[in-house]
Amino acid sequence: MAKTLLGIVGSPRKFGNSELFVKELFGQIPSGWELKLIRLTELNIRPCLACYQCLFGEMKCPQKDDFQLALDALVEADAYVVAVPTYLLGPNACLKRFLDRGLSFYSQLDRLWGKPAVGVAIAGIEGMEGYTKLCVDSFIKLTLGDLRGSAVVYGALPGEIFLGNGGKETAKRLARALVEGKEAADPSVPACPLCGGDTFRFMGDGTLRCMLCSSSGRYGWDENRLQIETFPMEHSFFLTYEDVVRHAEWLRGMKEKFLERRKELKAVTQGYTQTGTWVRPEEADK
Repeated sequence: MAKTLLGIVGSPRKFGNSELFVKELFGQIPSGWELKLIRLTELNIRPCLACYQCLFGEMKCPQKDDFQLALDALVEADAYVVAVPTYLLGPNACLKRFLDRGLSFYSQLDRLWGKPAVGVAIAGIEGMEGYTKLCVDSFIKLTLGDLRGSAVVYGALPGEIFLGNGGKETAKRLARALVEGKEAADPSVPACPLCGGDTFRFMGDGTLRCMLCSSSGRYGWDENRLQIETFPMEHSFFLTYEDVVRHAEWLRGMKEKFLERRKELKAVTQGYTQTGTWVRPEEADK
């Protein structure tokens, strides 16, 4: 039976660079695989209601939209590739809209954990990808996949990523990582020793925080090279299977904490109930 590669396309443009990259990567995979595609911008995925119902009972979101369709496709796939364009220095918002419903992933932990995945951020101007690659990496980590590689590819016009910009070589490299295992890290690029992330927030006291796994640490210079040292935090996302289980239990425990302190919390919020005027759309019958 053929294995399934799920291509998650985060672009509304049909036959755009995100879609083409996924298909080129699939073409670089050995036989024995089939490609299924899902375009997140076509789906009706509503904002999270912050109701926490997906953490209890049947552990399903009560909203009737296309989120479960996308989640089922992800669960059933053997591996996945995420491709998204850069919009104003960040990824198309469809990626975050899906991810915001991510507490539902806990119900499928055993089927999602460690699933091979790679990702690509596409930008029209070199150096203008902003934080898109970080979001692609975060998407894979927070959907509980095994991030085996990611890259930034440049091209604005449909198909431009394959016109001498290294797009096909990148697709081939990520296809190999997807099937054979995580690609070797580039020793010249400073990275988090815990998760491999390459984006950091530098603090004023000589410490830093990895923006992919949230681990904190220290940095310094050794032989003219930046050295990174990080340490696991209580809620690091997500270095081990046990981290995921522990965080889910912490979230469930917040329900009891809220019930215990709701009078105290209500007393705080009541002081702000009459502050400001909301700007809202007119009712449909007016």
